[in-house]
Amino acid sequence: MLKTLGKICRTGIITELPPLSDESLRVVDALQSRILDVLGRALCIRAVDAGSCNGCELEIQALNNPLYNIEGLGIRFVASPRHADLLVVAIGDCGCTGGIFGESYATCGRVSTVIPVDVAVPGCPPSPRQILSSILTAITKAVPETSRLRQNV
Repeated sequence: MLKTLGKICRTGIITELPPLSDESLRVVDALQSRILDVLGRALCIRAVDAGSCNGCELEIQALNNPLYNIEGLGIRFVASPRHADLLVVAIGDCGCTGGIFGESYATCGRVSTVIPVDVAVPGCPPSPRQILSSILTAITKAVPETSRLRQNV
């Protein structure tokens, strides 16, 4: 025991280097400020599974875990399109290109063949950070229209 304590005293306190800055923190800060600028309140999103392998749904649900904490950013998922502010963002290869299912007798292929898509996020499945970036892109596209509405009021 004395040998171990002596080694601890000779070595002293050793600390680790600080971690490198994480790009996702910049996305998170930009997203939170943009949501408040555009809406002034929480952003409500309606997620619809249009037929996939559920990999994208798992990544969307990962946004709710403590690491990404999407609720803390002022973003929440709602059960009805009537309550939603954001509807059409195609996520994953299945939504963007039809994926492995493609166009067949059972599917129409990509989502944009049925309804217009504002933002497409490729990947099988895309990471939660890519999904957050796409939400930021969708909100950024909505800013000119919203600012025009505010100026007319």
